[in-house]
Amino acid sequence: MNYFPNNISSLLITLLVISLSPLLVYPHSHEDFVACLSHRSAANQDLVSTNVYTPINSSYTPTLQFSIRNPRFRSSATANPQVIVTPVNESQIPDIVHCAKYTGLQIRTRSGGHDYEGVSYQSPIPFVMVDLIKMREIVIDREEETAWVQAGATLGELYYRISQTSRTLAFPAGGCFTVGVGGHISGGGYGALIRKFGIAAEHVVDARIIDVNGRILDRKSMGEELFWAIRGGGGGSFGIVSAWKMQLVRVPETLTLFTVNRTLEQNLTQLVHRWQYVAPNLPNDLFVAMVIRNVNTTGGNRTVQATFISLFLGGVDNLLPLLAERFPELGVRREDCTEVTWVQAAMVFGNRMPNASTEVLRTRAPYTNNPFKAKSDYIQEPIPVHGFEGLWKLFGEKEAKFVELNWAPYGGRMWEVPANALPFPHRRGNLYKILHLLYWDEPGREASERHVNWMRKMYAYLEPFVSKNPRGAYINYRDLDIGVNNNEGNTSYAQASEWGLKYFKTNFKRLVRIKTMADPTNFFRHEQSIPTLRWKKNH
Repeated sequence: MNYFPNNISSLLITLLVISLSPLLVYPHSHEDFVACLSHRSAANQDLVSTNVYTPINSSYTPTLQFSIRNPRFRSSATANPQVIVTPVNESQIPDIVHCAKYTGLQIRTRSGGHDYEGVSYQSPIPFVMVDLIKMREIVIDREEETAWVQAGATLGELYYRISQTSRTLAFPAGGCFTVGVGGHISGGGYGALIRKFGIAAEHVVDARIIDVNGRILDRKSMGEELFWAIRGGGGGSFGIVSAWKMQLVRVPETLTLFTVNRTLEQNLTQLVHRWQYVAPNLPNDLFVAMVIRNVNTTGGNRTVQATFISLFLGGVDNLLPLLAERFPELGVRREDCTEVTWVQAAMVFGNRMPNASTEVLRTRAPYTNNPFKAKSDYIQEPIPVHGFEGLWKLFGEKEAKFVELNWAPYGGRMWEVPANALPFPHRRGNLYKILHLLYWDEPGREASERHVNWMRKMYAYLEPFVSKNPRGAYINYRDLDIGVNNNEGNTSYAQASEWGLKYFKTNFKRLVRIKTMADPTNFFRHEQSIPTLRWKKNH
């Protein structure tokens, strides 16, 4: 259909309808969205010609699939966007919001594509995907020790820029350096510096967001309530964050890593059990995480192996006596340790060698390309030995070939910051967090369903040993099994609480109040976006 009315009467009617309600829209197609964008501003002509993709464009599929990090959502059955827009600066985003509202399309925003359930790039409701991949500018102020980082940059790109500036500045964020900064901080974000400096969102001092009305807001103009909500309240609920200003942290010039592997045949069960008592209570400068997975023995049999991987803010001569005193059972030797800089440590936690070129941090290629299902848990009481023995039996099943459990210890700063300081509530009282991952290398929907069901089986097995009332979960490890919103956008507070309380506990109520003020019509929404209170009557 023609974007502009053909006569003055229809123009007046259109203006009247739009003025009465921005949500009264016509059933436009993606062509109408593109036409709207073209006519909003002459400056958008370049945007439309080079950065807007519809299914008829040859670049549409490569653009869509480039940042899909979970191949489960790469099939033809996936509900793909009607339009993909890759803005090159934030001034283009207000018109995108306006035209999406006018043409009745939702917006999903993607920065790095690591959303575990694919909600940033798929939806059963017609939508525009705003892909921030071309908004990757990073500006570091050496005197302030701050960095303005556009939301489309990756953690690796941020780490690379910091490393080019200083050997003693760092940012406490995740180990996977292809993760987008925008989504990572929106959910809180954490990495190997968590016990020393807490989560990434704690170190955000300003931000820029485009709201439902197309306004570009910074911390002062958005207000402290919205600023609180976007630092850990999950992406896709309050608007489109275009950039974060981060306070960098100081670290020593020399840090120490160690990696030690132990199998079932090497007293693994007792070591893992003991780790629960030791790791959360170590000095803040020491982070000892675990990765538990299946491995093949030299005889071709499968066994369970734990990799203890550690980062210490100091030299090996100070680390070894500390480990000998606090965790002698692990038997860490000097030859297990490597002294590194912070950026080298970041590469190791990103599955690269410490002596690799820092250029590897700038790649956006995924470390693995296998489909997966993920879940998360918080542990508040040590799991007993018999709990591990039952878990190892599950590891022996066929579907568990590529299971991986990542255990991150808390304590330190995580026990010092109040649970309501930010939306992320999982603080004191939690010994550690588990990321449950299951990969598979079999194609097809049947194989996918079989492996997802096995993951649910393991999750059910662990229920007696994890946090309760509610069973906690981490928003950046999104899991639609724990509850979803209605597609129509009329989700009640009670329905959304099924998943919201697991991610945010009592902070969920405050997030809903802020959402109601910032986006009362619930325009920015997805399967687990924060709902508004306008539907309270449906309780």
